[in-house]
Amino acid sequence: MTKNDDGNVKHIADDGTSPVGYSIRRVAAMFHMPTSTLRYYEDVGLLTNVERDPAGQRVYRECHINRLRTICCFKHAGMSIGELQRFFSYESDESGHIDEIMGLLNERHEALDEQRRALEEAHAHLLRKLHYYGDIQKAVHKDRPLPDWADYRNAVFKESQVSSSGE
Repeated sequence: MTKNDDGNVKHIADDGTSPVGYSIRRVAAMFHMPTSTLRYYEDVGLLTNVERDPAGQRVYRECHINRLRTICCFKHAGMSIGELQRFFSYESDESGHIDEIMGLLNERHEALDEQRRALEEAHAHLLRKLHYYGDIQKAVHKDRPLPDWADYRNAVFKESQVSSSGE
């Protein structure tokens, strides 16, 4: 077994094949996370069967990389560690837990939809404020009357209509 400069670990098997593994530093860099997070994911059972080389260093395989992609996706979607643990425990017996899997994913989907709606509302309000204050800026620069917020309160603006130049 040898470790390359890029953090990949090369194991030479008896049959001459050389499957590649990854060091903890390499995997942490791939996923832009501290090595402590990878160790934590192991501790809580999200990453399983992580081998060690003769020096005791972790060796991550493609299955771990794929699992980490799923973990990162679900974490970005707002899943908690507990939800991730449940999902992966259900996934180990998909047919026996398909209702639980679908329930968990549907709950997360609904939560994301609600977050998206809230963000869209906040975005629309921000666009109204940009237009309102942009028009105040124009009025001040051209010595004209200031606009009234009542004219903007329920208006709908498109992103392309925003001007930050003050002209």
